[in-house]
Amino acid sequence: MKDKGYFYGMGRRKCAVARVRLFPGRGAIVVNGQPFEELFAREGLRKEALKPLLVTDSLDKFNATIKVAGGGNSGQAGAIRHGIARALVASDENLKPLLRSHGLLTRDPRVKERKKYGLVRARKAKQYTKR
Repeated sequence: MKDKGYFYGMGRRKCAVARVRLFPGRGAIVVNGQPFEELFAREGLRKEALKPLLVTDSLDKFNATIKVAGGGNSGQAGAIRHGIARALVASDENLKPLLRSHGLLTRDPRVKERKKYGLVRARKAKQYTKR
């Protein structure tokens, strides 16, 4: 991994998949060719995505190039968070217990439930009329 010059991690959340490359640097983050702040306008989503870097106090030690596809804003932020955490573990194995204690290495298994036949949505039934 070290001969490539970067550390790789892939993260998933809902339908979103993020491929993260961490380079030694000063903290510049580019997502799909755009600056990170442009893509995620909400402060909460930005904090969510950068949580692994904040927890390990390495926000200004790495530049990140991220490609994310699928899902919405929230799913993409969660996928980026998962990918960054995995890439940090690839860079330094000693960070694994710290990231695990904050729940950043666990993939969130919740996905949208499929629609069932005879129902309006996954669980909602048609309205019953007595008369």
